[in-house]
Amino acid sequence: MLPAKQIAISQGASDPDTVAWQAGLVACIGSGLIEFFGAFIAERVRKMTPRAALLAALSGAGLAFLSLNFLITTFAHPLVGFVTLGLVLLFYFGGVKPKWGIPAALVVLLVGTALAWATGLAPNGPRPTDSVGWYPPLLVIGDVWRGLAAGHFWAYLPVVIPLGLLNLLASLQCIESAAAAGDNYDTRSSLLVNGASTLAAACFGSPFPTSIYIGHPAWKLMGARAGYSTLNGIFITALCLTGSMAMVAWAVPADAGLAIIVWIGVIIMVQSFEATPVRHWPAVVLGFAPVLLMWVTFVVKNALRVAGYGSAPGQGYGDPLLGAFHASGTLVEGLFAVEQGAFYCSIVLAAVTVFIIEKQWVKAAQWCFAAAGLSLIGLLHAWRFSAADTVSALPLLEGITGTGAPSAALFPAAAYAAGYVGMGVVLLAARWFTVPSEAEKPGGH
Repeated sequence: MLPAKQIAISQGASDPDTVAWQAGLVACIGSGLIEFFGAFIAERVRKMTPRAALLAALSGAGLAFLSLNFLITTFAHPLVGFVTLGLVLLFYFGGVKPKWGIPAALVVLLVGTALAWATGLAPNGPRPTDSVGWYPPLLVIGDVWRGLAAGHFWAYLPVVIPLGLLNLLASLQCIESAAAAGDNYDTRSSLLVNGASTLAAACFGSPFPTSIYIGHPAWKLMGARAGYSTLNGIFITALCLTGSMAMVAWAVPADAGLAIIVWIGVIIMVQSFEATPVRHWPAVVLGFAPVLLMWVTFVVKNALRVAGYGSAPGQGYGDPLLGAFHASGTLVEGLFAVEQGAFYCSIVLAAVTVFIIEKQWVKAAQWCFAAAGLSLIGLLHAWRFSAADTVSALPLLEGITGTGAPSAALFPAAAYAAGYVGMGVVLLAARWFTVPSEAEKPGGH
């Protein structure tokens, strides 16, 4: 949406915000179509992927983007953060619950909100006095059509396809997480409904795809059942239709409930160990790494923006930036590469490790060759500099749509493809240059 807005401004459009919104609607349509039609092959992918691989990538996201991300705020506001974290640990790990049947999460939110008001974290800005009203949903088919007519679909296809596939993969991981918690849901129907919901969201003005929610085992431990989703939907719908969301955001700061989000991230991570055999734990741990490194990349980029990189008066992204990091002993291009397709990389590394542990060399090699293919087409590790960031590079697709940088290499991640092929060759040849270790021999330990 930001590039669309910037282009609209450069072309003198009268309302660049609307242009950006329409581009977002078109992207949402594309994501919904990918998930809808991907539903017909997703179960096959799920069956061929070890559980440790699917859960490792999801757990890495829970650890990094839920637990670690919000722990930063916890340590920034320690009174609210530590007290609410203590309550969460007490209720959800201590085997106790509040008296009088009060939900534990409600106690955490009430205490957190009271402390936030007492310490000045709340209220959040001036009281929104004019937000409450009646806001019925409106169809915006015309804006979707205008976005398509403006060429946003083809122009941003190199962005829409990777993100759409990532949404599909994330949904698949959440379905596997629910299955590991004892609740099996049909993959095809789940993804079909989610894809259709994303398409409906775009038609009603949302540029954001819907998702199968992360954290199923955590919600289940909190006592949530089928009625939770129903009541949650009713409550959020009421807030949106009446404009009350602004009032809630004013009165209840995010700090009040962050400890619950931290706990959910921990539970997601713990599940990846509980639901997999002990011998596969190395695969789970290795699968965490790419997603954690992606989070580190975001932190590094935020620090660079604070330092002025990518802004008009500051220095732009480019080779000099790499040189500065190299002088400090940091090969930052490794972060930029793992950021692109980190979830794919996580699944590949974890799957390869599982099949190596099981001595299924051919299957392990096949995953390496699949990663090589993803690298060649640009879905894995392919990146390039933009003026103010590093972005994915899909020259083949960009060439088809006419949106690629003229100087872009045809296969920007060819070195990674070669690396994965080399790993696969080593694994295929393992039977000829290895013998069982002492621990693997009969009577070994």
